[in-house]
Amino acid sequence: MQIGVIREIKDKENRVALTPDGARALAEAGHTVSVQTEAGTGSGFSDQDYLDAGAQISDVEDTWSSDLVVKVKEPLPSEYTYLDGQLVFTYFHLAGVDRSLTDELLQKRVTAVAYETVEDANGELPLLRPMSAVAGHMAATIGSYYLAKFNHGKGILLGTILDRQYGKVLIIGDGVVGRHAAKAATALGAEVFICGRHSERGAMLQNEISPSLNYILSSPDNIAQHVVDADLVVGAVLIPGAKTPYLVTEAMVREMQPGSVVVDVSIDQGGCVETSQPTSHTDPVFEKHDVIHYCVTNMPGAYPRTSTLALNTATLPYILRLAEKGVPALAADEGFAKGVNTYLGCLTCEPVAEVLGLTDNFAPFSELVKT
Repeated sequence: MQIGVIREIKDKENRVALTPDGARALAEAGHTVSVQTEAGTGSGFSDQDYLDAGAQISDVEDTWSSDLVVKVKEPLPSEYTYLDGQLVFTYFHLAGVDRSLTDELLQKRVTAVAYETVEDANGELPLLRPMSAVAGHMAATIGSYYLAKFNHGKGILLGTILDRQYGKVLIIGDGVVGRHAAKAATALGAEVFICGRHSERGAMLQNEISPSLNYILSSPDNIAQHVVDADLVVGAVLIPGAKTPYLVTEAMVREMQPGSVVVDVSIDQGGCVETSQPTSHTDPVFEKHDVIHYCVTNMPGAYPRTSTLALNTATLPYILRLAEKGVPALAADEGFAKGVNTYLGCLTCEPVAEVLGLTDNFAPFSELVKT
């Protein structure tokens, strides 16, 4: 099979979907790997590195014409012209982006396999996990940076200074993003509250992260109570495939102190803070009700080397399976099949169909693949 590795064009997105080592593994398995010119440069991999690994360097048209196209972020409008029935493996986040992408995928009969909805044998999300970990860790350090007075922040340093804690961090969600944000914020020395739905997780997370971690149950009243005096609020909510509900309302944001910071990591799926709206690395923040909002939709792109290595470690086994067997590799694995969002012109991810009002065009992949 021919595998195409696309150079990302999203704002300041320097990750790449396949490392030279990954290209070598595919080439040794008998596949042709076409890497778009300078696709890996931002992550520290030269075209020569890919050539040495057995790949070929191609222009954008040839790379997109591959049987299997691997990316990091969703295709942007300028890339729609290249969609033509291929198998595309990337982060799509269809519930959180403009519906035009879904319409194009359906019209062009693309087999869209989304990293973020692939499940493993335990029902977890192995291809979302590495980038969630990076984004969660970043949330604490980015939030601390924007709390600086020269960024219009409150001037609160998240940390322990001469044995006294400064700064309160509220994290909404106790999954991979939330846990990594809690670890980073606790390591800085801030007072950290993490909000989740399972009270029994409190002791487990205190043992995993720190005895000083505060665990609170997720409820509108509890969130409202702690948002008011939080210096940093981290949105870390995920419902696989679906649009994220607003757990922090605009009314709650209005009650926050001027110069407080929101980092909404959930923005890829629409955001869990009602006042959030997508931002970019070039223009990362805006102020609403005197609260600074950071809602960059490709946060891990800020650290492309680490992010690329972590991502490819997780995705390469799946890429190898797709390259070997194509669609039958998906049909043979129920968890892998959950990554399929569009197939044969139909939506195959029900949460996406519901959010976009396209339930009439929904069909289970398991049924379509039999035809």
